[in-house]
Amino acid sequence: MALVGHFFIILPPSMFFQKPKLILFLGNLLEDVLMPFLRHAQSYLQPLQHLAKFRTNVPHKRTIFNKSSTISQQMPPQAWDCHMHVTSPHYPLAPNAAYTPSLHSLQHAIKFEKTIGISNIVLVQPSIYGNDNSCLLDALKKIGPLRGRGVVGIDPDTIELATLQEWHKLGVRGVRLNLKSTNAKFTEASLQDTLQRYAKSIKPLGWVLELFIGMEAIPMLERAAGNLGVRLCIAHCGAPTLPSLEKRSYPPNPYDLAGFQSLLNLIKDGNTWVKLSAAYRFDQDPEMRGIEAVARELLKRGGDRIVFASDWPHTRFEGLDVRPFVERCLEWTEAVGLTEEVFSSNARELWDVVE
Repeated sequence: MALVGHFFIILPPSMFFQKPKLILFLGNLLEDVLMPFLRHAQSYLQPLQHLAKFRTNVPHKRTIFNKSSTISQQMPPQAWDCHMHVTSPHYPLAPNAAYTPSLHSLQHAIKFEKTIGISNIVLVQPSIYGNDNSCLLDALKKIGPLRGRGVVGIDPDTIELATLQEWHKLGVRGVRLNLKSTNAKFTEASLQDTLQRYAKSIKPLGWVLELFIGMEAIPMLERAAGNLGVRLCIAHCGAPTLPSLEKRSYPPNPYDLAGFQSLLNLIKDGNTWVKLSAAYRFDQDPEMRGIEAVARELLKRGGDRIVFASDWPHTRFEGLDVRPFVERCLEWTEAVGLTEEVFSSNARELWDVVE
């Protein structure tokens, strides 16, 4: 069999017994077909040589640990997804809602969680519903306090303790203060006042005050948090502002990010947790190297205060496949021996889960 152009020619068996003719045939094939082809290929490839040199600094494709296993098989028992939402267009939206939600029911959420081997969830109030927690509470009633926890939205100046106590029975263990996606404007003094009012409302129940706040504002938070007397939880890796891809150096240094050191300081104080979540909201790098640098340092310096979260259903990023991020989280935590802690035991401590 011989290659001529794009076709294969089957040589008759008799030719292999006629060596002179076979040699002559192959010589003509080499001179008339293969050599012109190689000269043409060389002239085509030569202009591309500089691209090969330019791309030598591209890192090798990462290998997920225990790659032969599925995510569900790698997930530790009794894992918790510490940040997800249920939404429905049938519930009233806040006047300043940034978008109209699609239907993402509790059934949809449970179906997703099965794909990553998780059966316990923390439902977080989406900003689009303001302080009307009806959608979240209805879902929490269905899943029950053994498998579910809730983080609600409140007005600390008007909420009654009796209402919070009823929600506590359902599994609510925190309130959310969203300063990031609502583009809230605040000073250090106003932030301190707001934190104190929220803390006063939830302190009798031992709840968590969860904040979605930009990392650049965390130095202000560090100073304003003071002696609140409640635990804090910072969403989405502290919401860092990462350099554009064109301006990044590799490997990234998380200490170059405004507010990162203050985030570590809060964790080291022992009263602040951070959710490892929502890389796609802050890192445009498909390899997630910016968030990876942040995550690895958080795990190294305060692994007992880090919890995992999927941020499902990825509002305003619907259709996103979060499984690569889940795999990375498993990889990063495995590297420091903290997979069970980040996916399970840290969450049980934070959300008051009694075994």
